[in-house]
Amino acid sequence: MASYVELFIDQGTTFKNTINLTDDTTNVAINVYGYSVSSQIRRSYYSANISANITCNISNVSNGEITMSMTSANTTNIKAGRYVFDVVTLDPLNVKTRVLEGIISINPQVTKWWRNDNRSLNDNRSLYK
Repeated sequence: MASYVELFIDQGTTFKNTINLTDDTTNVAINVYGYSVSSQIRRSYYSANISANITCNISNVSNGEITMSMTSANTTNIKAGRYVFDVVTLDPLNVKTRVLEGIISINPQVTKWWRNDNRSLNDNRSLYK
């Protein structure tokens, strides 16, 4: 059974979260050699449309470490609100397993950078779109 978690993402910021897969019985790290990982955000469990994809990379094969991430450009494009998500692995034998699920809250953005060009707040030019 998947672990449940609530995550919070600030709109317009870079998101990164690391999870470690362990065996439920022995609590030993699962070697994820040959695995692939996928994750999606949707408005509800029944939504036909994906609100966003979360990039998932295996960051440490022998320790079962998976890094979830989204760029600031990606989080900017998600409307503020509550969403559902899950993380699913596919092992070398084509067995799909939901390893993590839960709620993601996207907090609204206040500061909006112009063209992501890192202008100083003291710059006389407008930072806003």
